[in-house]
Amino acid sequence: MDDAIEREMGLSTFDDVRNMASDIFGVPVAKLTADSSPESVASWDSVQNLSLVVAIEEKFGLQLDQEEIEEMKTLGATAKLIDSKLQASSQ
Repeated sequence: MDDAIEREMGLSTFDDVRNMASDIFGVPVAKLTADSSPESVASWDSVQNLSLVVAIEEKFGLQLDQEEIEEMKTLGATAKLIDSKLQASSQ
């Protein structure tokens, strides 16, 4: 499933999100997949989630509202959200 999700959303966005998550959560990149979530990453708590949101907003020049932040349940979902916001802002 991970490979399909990663191909669908564009590898570069997913790689960026995974690298940011690795730095923020202190987890090796190789251990993070599109399915990684707060339930599967012990250090992914509410404070670290906020750090990830801020890092995403800064890196991609986006503003995420509360509803969008709540959609960020996995790294794959987060990358898809970023891609859709970037596509919407370029139209």
